[in-house]
Amino acid sequence: MLAAAATYDATVAGFRWAIPEAYNIATSTCDRWAAKEPDRVALVDEDDQARPWTFGELLGSANRIANVLKAKGVAPGDRVAILLPQSADVAIGHLAIYKLAAVAVPLAVLFGVEALAYRLKDSGAKVLITDQAGAERVASIRDDLPDLKAVFSVAGPAESADDLWALADEASDWFVTAATGPDTPALMIYTSGTTGPPKGALHGHRVLLGHLPGVQISHDFLPQPDDRMWTPADWAWAGGLLNVLLPALHFGIPVIGQATEKFDPERAYRLMADHGVRNTFIPPTALKMLRTVTDPRGRFDLRLRTIGSGGESLGRETFEWGREALGLSINEFYGQTECNLVLSSCAALGISKAGAIGRTVPGHQVAVIDNSGTQVAPGTPGQIAIKAPDPVMFLEYWNNPPATEAKFIGDWLTTGDQGVMDEEGFVSFFGRDDDVITSAGYRIGPGEIEDCLIGHPAVAIAAVVGKPDPLRTEIVKAFIVPAPGVTPDDALSEDIQSYVRTRLAAHEYPREIEYRGSLPLTTTGKIIRRALREAE
Repeated sequence: MLAAAATYDATVAGFRWAIPEAYNIATSTCDRWAAKEPDRVALVDEDDQARPWTFGELLGSANRIANVLKAKGVAPGDRVAILLPQSADVAIGHLAIYKLAAVAVPLAVLFGVEALAYRLKDSGAKVLITDQAGAERVASIRDDLPDLKAVFSVAGPAESADDLWALADEASDWFVTAATGPDTPALMIYTSGTTGPPKGALHGHRVLLGHLPGVQISHDFLPQPDDRMWTPADWAWAGGLLNVLLPALHFGIPVIGQATEKFDPERAYRLMADHGVRNTFIPPTALKMLRTVTDPRGRFDLRLRTIGSGGESLGRETFEWGREALGLSINEFYGQTECNLVLSSCAALGISKAGAIGRTVPGHQVAVIDNSGTQVAPGTPGQIAIKAPDPVMFLEYWNNPPATEAKFIGDWLTTGDQGVMDEEGFVSFFGRDDDVITSAGYRIGPGEIEDCLIGHPAVAIAAVVGKPDPLRTEIVKAFIVPAPGVTPDDALSEDIQSYVRTRLAAHEYPREIEYRGSLPLTTTGKIIRRALREAE
């Protein structure tokens, strides 16, 4: 637990890691709560008639599933994939896998067949837990997955899939959680880089402990009385799983689960009001969608205490909107699948600055470095890096030693993200290495331009990329989703260009604008700039 102090410096000085020699995620997120408060609400499944699940119920169900998996031959170290939307089944599946000392491989429900085939084959997953729709998709590629011995469906029998809950009903609800250590492999999340196929970032059980200071800081010293968490982010990626689901269970805070394929701002506000959500992690793109709803506090009975955001740049405009429209300072944070939640804002400590990610989370060592691994002076652009060892840091890339080695410069884990650290220690995100635009000798980060663009009343969402140009190397091109009711034309484009030129700089305004009904997004809600660049 991170102890709150009067200042950021005092909070940092008072924190020390206490990583036990024996540690299992299932024990800290379920077993211990079930032992002392079995009737405490752990999770509310919105899509199952808002059914509340207690820690006692989670424990009994996880034990039954663990026994089913064990009977199917799952042993310590085996990979078990989960292909499900937000639901109690996801939480129960993870707990069962950790109890077995197996390795959970979460997969996003929006993945296509090729993406699923690659991850299942590369991980050597022995078992897949999914629903009927997932079972049907995987059935078409089953012959190409020799390691996959069983597919279980949580929604009754399906094509080439056994009924998981029918088998669980016949299994014992008693299971002794395996003895594991902090470095015992527990979780593998696939992350896509700028080149090559996705890589499996393998984490030990300590990854949850490593996240806790960042979760507490970004939610103004969670847990507080009546705290209740929700995120629209898929629990199959680090933001949903390790920033919300597992930390909420660890702290004994109820977490709301709701399956959704497309973010709906009206529905999001309604859910937060209906369930009394106090703490939420909402990625910047989703926050920008929430901005399109007028008078949210007047229309919805919101009881929000904290909003955390990360995954891409939040921007000054969205930060200021949070204060005005929601009455909260959005706590922006930063990390990667390989090493998450290492920088954060914290309004409770006064660590909150528009346009900045925040400062180093207690327990971590973050710097901006050059290509040789040397820390650069304050105000100098460079690459954001984290010093090893660190409890939140990944163990390795699965079966990929060269990629693991390339991730480090000496003791520094490199992120591939460009940033600047000021004299106070605030870090501002500049852009991914591959997102930075080179135009007429200038290096331009897309985040600042996108932030400026959404300040224009006719712009709902915007993405900026570099388009090849024979004269300038690249020009700035903007892809814009117009605000509701706006019909784009040449006059609007000229007005938007002037708007950016006068607020930023002549070399940063978009020389080309393309209007779209939507922008390509990852399953985590980030804009896929790579797809836009490739289209150019």
